[in-house]
Formats: sequence, C-alpha cells, structure tokens
Amino acid sequence: MVLKCVAIDDEPLALQLIKTYAERIPAIQLKETFDDGISGIEYLNQHPVDLLFLDINMPDITGIELASALIHKPLIIFTTAYKQFAYEGFQLEAVDYLLKPIQFDSFSKAVQKAVASAEFKDRSSSIQNDAAIYVHSEYRLLKIFIREIEYIESMEDYVRIHVGTEQPILSLITLKKVLEMLPLNQFVRIHRSFVINTARIKSISQRKVQMQSSILPIGDSYASQLQLAIRQ
Repeated sequence: MVLKCVAIDDEPLALQLIKTYAERIPAIQLKETFDDGISGIEYLNQHPVDLLFLDINMPDITGIELASALIHKPLIIFTTAYKQFAYEGFQLEAVDYLLKPIQFDSFSKAVQKAVASAEFKDRSSSIQNDAAIYVHSEYRLLKIFIREIEYIESMEDYVRIHVGTEQPILSLITLKKVLEMLPLNQFVRIHRSFVINTARIKSISQRKVQMQSSILPIGDSYASQLQLAIRQ
C-alpha cells in the first residue's frame, strides 16, 4: 500500500524537510506541498489524499480549523514547534504529531502508524462494501448495496433511491424509514426531501451540495447537521 499525501506548512524549511524525508520512504507518495492553508483546503477538497502532514500553528488558518473544513478526511500527522498544541491534534484523532525540528526517525515511525491505520481502514471498508438494504419495488424485493446509493429523494409516501448512472429505484417507503436502515456516519438529511451519501459529495457551497450526478439544495434547518456529518 502506497499512501498519497500532501504537506501544508507556512515554513518553507519544514516543507523541504518533509519532502526530503518522504522521498526516502516508499510507502508514501508526496503529491503536493502548500505554504498556506487556504490553497491547501481548495486542493484537498478537489483531490482527496490518504495522508496529510499539517502544521498546527499557521497565520491564515490553524491546522485544527483546516482539518475541520475538509470534506474528505485523510489521516493526519500534525507538525508543530510547540508541544502544548499536540493535545489539540489528538482531539481530532490525528495519527501522530511531530515536534519541530522534525527528526527522520520520528517521521518514519509516524508514517508507519499511518500505514497501519490505512490498512485497518481498508480491511474494514472491504467488509462494509458488502453491506446492503432491501426495499420493495415493482412487486420485487430489491437488494441495494449501500456503497452504490448516491442520494434518496422523498416523494411523500414514496422515495426515489438514486444509484449513480442507473435509473432511480422507486419504493413505497418513507424517507425517515430508509434513513433508519442506513449507517448514520455515512448518510445525512440535508433537506426535508433529500438524504445524501456523504461519500458521494463533490463539493459544498452555501446553500447547495454538488453530488456525483446532481446538485441538491440544503434546507436551512439541516445545514448544521451536514456540517457535523462532514467533520466526523
């Protein structure tokens, strides 16, 4: 397993050191480096990676704030010159933190932790990929793999289950009942008429969610639920 990674740090010397160390470890591939957090967020929300080396104390946005703003959550190794900031990093379930100046031995051990964590998540994901729900549609009981669901649309007593490029599946069931069948850490209601699979989000604007195949509205009373869901 090779982890795609990005480094964000406002100190050029720290970025250069991470780049040098990364070149010595075959298990990671450094795709990009950024010396400001805003550019890093824009890149990561369009190009998800497996691992992020992230400075906690930056002038434009802190590493803690940046991590919370990401749509797709990578594994995170925080870097900091101040040991007292490490606790904040662990609150966000970071894989590890590296104290500057970063030593190669510490860097290598942190990467090993990240690889082990990624392998565990990969095994867990393989199990979850087989998870499915069953719904009645056109006098048949259909099996729908949860991973294939993009979003679900309410039509009063019916729902349309959108599964990518295929025709939506129409079923006589309420949106509330379908939501009870789905994993709460993956599906969230964004509107009185829509439940979405957070794994299928492409981008989020102030009042809309860009999914793989559609743009959906965000209801005023559901915006906080969506923000909470993408920060998990």
